[in-house]
Amino acid sequence: MSSTSRKPPFAKPPESSRRAGRPSRSDAEKLRERILAVATELLLHHGYGATSIEAIAGRAGISKRTFYHRFQDKPALMSAVVTRLIDTQRPPAGAPLVEGERIEQMLEHLGSLILHAALNPQVLCLHRLIVAESGRFPDLARAVARAGGRQEAVGLIAGLLLRHGHGAVGTAAQAEFCAQQFLQMIVSLPQLRALGMGAPMSATELDAWVRDTVGLFLGGLRGR
Repeated sequence: MSSTSRKPPFAKPPESSRRAGRPSRSDAEKLRERILAVATELLLHHGYGATSIEAIAGRAGISKRTFYHRFQDKPALMSAVVTRLIDTQRPPAGAPLVEGERIEQMLEHLGSLILHAALNPQVLCLHRLIVAESGRFPDLARAVARAGGRQEAVGLIAGLLLRHGHGAVGTAAQAEFCAQQFLQMIVSLPQLRALGMGAPMSATELDAWVRDTVGLFLGGLRGR
């Protein structure tokens, strides 16, 4: 055989062979996003118990093996779904979570961001799902607790109180307790009304709710 007919010792594999190997980072991210988008739709519309891994894999056009290569189990998938929902509610990259010169302005801005995220239709569907099914599926509640953004919000609020509370909050434990109460004050009633327990608040009512809640909250702190 002539030397011209021999293949080079390090010849590139055919294109089809390269495509069959490990997917690129971009392709892997697109596949993960497709799985999460399908899982979000099925979980929120059909419930945790009624949504199977088989249904998610089938709708996403993948095998169960491919699914389990990316998610350990259904609770792990639920944690990823919740994290994705939270991430979609964040302000655009570079937009500040804290704005204003005074503590009142800072809490109003942050409280408004938190409240509008809590009233997002998908977040409301998630809330209904947790209330309806966490008793039968305790893994669901634990997955949401691990992935939920509540503790992040509490940390932000507590930090503001420690730095700008003018001595009304003295310790980190006190700041965290007060932040938990503030979060409950801001979100609880508007979310209940959005879930059908009363008429949903208008945009004007929501703005007033945040402003008045901040005033009541800081008034209580200063009177301690």
